[in-house]
Amino acid sequence: MEELNTNNYFLYNMSIQLNIKFSAAFIIGCFFLFSCENDIKAIKELDAKKVGVEEAKMVVVNYSLGGKKKAVLVSPLMFRVQEAVPYIEFPKTIHVDFFDASGMIESKLDARYAKYKETESNVFLKDSVRVINILGDTLYCNELNWDLKKTGAEFYTDKPVRIRTRTQIIDGIGMEAKQDFSEWHIIRPVGFIKVPASQFPN
Repeated sequence: MEELNTNNYFLYNMSIQLNIKFSAAFIIGCFFLFSCENDIKAIKELDAKKVGVEEAKMVVVNYSLGGKKKAVLVSPLMFRVQEAVPYIEFPKTIHVDFFDASGMIESKLDARYAKYKETESNVFLKDSVRVINILGDTLYCNELNWDLKKTGAEFYTDKPVRIRTRTQIIDGIGMEAKQDFSEWHIIRPVGFIKVPASQFPN
């Protein structure tokens, strides 16, 4: 099995795909700092807030392994924050298509917010999280972790989840699942409802 250095993998692709730029607010702030006299303390405080924050809009990140496309991430806005523990933040939705060995989409992920911790190779997703596979089986939850290091259980959470298949709805607390969502395990099931296939959403 090929070992993936997820930190380099994520950042290398991101550096290729993105034209990172400092935020307009920072540039405008610098202009005013140089064009008028300001209190030195205020300048330092403003500098401290802005330094290390990069912004990119209409982000498209391609992930590949061994020359094969594995996933494509799309987001309207991305921040990269260089703090003691650096992270990348997607505050205005994220969409990811995952691909199989033949280049076909095998699952999709959506969330309103995501935060990638570079040192941990972990993406934290929250707010209206949804994962759907090629069969239409769908996971709904409000918090989900996407661990790039865990093979076969890339998705996990200890929060409430709902899984909808063509014939049933299952509620539970906690879950682990493969990235293609072909296999999943609810830690503590709390509800089960059979539903007609005709009621399965398209």
